[in-house]
Amino acid sequence: MSAHESFNRSRFAQLVNSAGGRVFRLSAGAVFLAVGVAYRAHPLGLASLAWSVLPLSAGAFDVCWISAALGGPLSGRKIRALGAGLARSSV
Repeated sequence: MSAHESFNRSRFAQLVNSAGGRVFRLSAGAVFLAVGVAYRAHPLGLASLAWSVLPLSAGAFDVCWISAALGGPLSGRKIRALGAGLARSSV
């Protein structure tokens, strides 16, 4: 089993790509954005601004950057389908 298949079938991947996970990613991105705006004169504030793009885009567009980095599907829908297939096969 490849790294992306192993990750995408994990409970963590299923949690992060669920509806609650999308809300969490949007919230985390908003926090990074707010901290970045508040401290934009400092290097860590600029880093926070830059970092906020990842969770905001992941939550807004239902993508999983970790899966894509491992060579797997970018779509959260496809990742959820992999998890659903795993649940059906183990019953």
